Amino acid sequence: MKRTSYYNAAPQVHDHWPIKKALTLSDVDITHPFLTLSRQQVETHILVYMTVQQQENLRAESQVGFNAMDDDTGEMYVMKLKWRGSYYNLIGKWGKVVRGKGLDVGQEIRLRWFNGCLHFSVPQHQIVAVPPVRLVAAPLIQDHWPIRKVLTSSDVDPNHPFLPLPRKSVEEHILVHWIPQERERLRKEEQVSINARDYDTGETHGMKLKWKGNYYYLIGKWGNIIRHKGLGVGQEIRIRWTNNCLYFSVPEERYVATASGHDNWPIKKTLTLSDVDTNHPFLTLPGKAVEDHILFYWTHQAREQLRNEHQVGINARDDDTSDLYVMKLKWRGSYYNLIGKWGKIIREKRLNVGREIRVRWDNGCLIFSVP
Repeated sequence: MKRTSYYNAAPQVHDHWPIKKALTLSDVDITHPFLTLSRQQVETHILVYMTVQQQENLRAESQVGFNAMDDDTGEMYVMKLKWRGSYYNLIGKWGKVVRGKGLDVGQEIRLRWFNGCLHFSVPQHQIVAVPPVRLVAAPLIQDHWPIRKVLTSSDVDPNHPFLPLPRKSVEEHILVHWIPQERERLRKEEQVSINARDYDTGETHGMKLKWKGNYYYLIGKWGNIIRHKGLGVGQEIRIRWTNNCLYFSVPEERYVATASGHDNWPIKKTLTLSDVDTNHPFLTLPGKAVEDHILFYWTHQAREQLRNEHQVGINARDDDTSDLYVMKLKWRGSYYNLIGKWGKIIREKRLNVGREIRVRWDNGCLIFSVP
């Protein structure tokens, strides 16, 4: 097939890019070249336009090959999209693209699917200059906390103490202040020792920052911090990097308890391709949402059972029809899967990509609705 057949049928729309991403440290690492893209964006703006055969290949083999075009240069590449569960990796010639375009942290890449081909662009004017040296002798700004996170049940487990932080936040607000040698050491050794100071008490802790794919883990003395500060689900931790040290704060007044109400749907999600696949039926829910709005109401014993067995049986009720189902909630690390009768629900409610499902926990039961 001629390559031109992929983009001759209709005029290009140069200002329409549904997927935009600021490149991170791992995106431009030529020793392990891959571009990470969020699952919802890929399934909403790429997979829905692929052929049925391509979708089947991706589902069966967890990856699919296709043509990709650099809209800035007109060059064509043969690449692959690899499914990694909660996200996708663009692999193949990505290392060549990084080197050829001289890509660096902070640049914005734009992507779209058009006429059977993935198009991408990295406009030169979108480059964000990242200083090569860390900030030195900068005064503390008491109201500036660029990283904030509501603690979940796994964050405050003293038996398995670690605090996962999103890769994008860490790379934009912590690693950007490190010198290149320190960033390289983190990339090679996957963990680096750092000083961490409790802004609320003034205590200093020797800790480690560990890189694990889509997240960075704060480990070391985190278990001590959980116990000493009495941290619990719903509290907000704030983090920043200043003067060669990681500062954190957990203000007492930030504890959040969410009430369950019949008109309140704290979890809302647009269904994706994998959510409505009746051959492999499961509904994926974000870890933070489940822990904040479902596990928050469970007993300690139920949460321990989920952590030890990785799945727990629950009752689920369709709020639209009042039908009851016996289902299971399965822990997958950074996200959860709702399994059991999900395939039956897909068929009976005729669910498809783009519909919105709403979920809440009420009176010991998972309630869901698809208006």
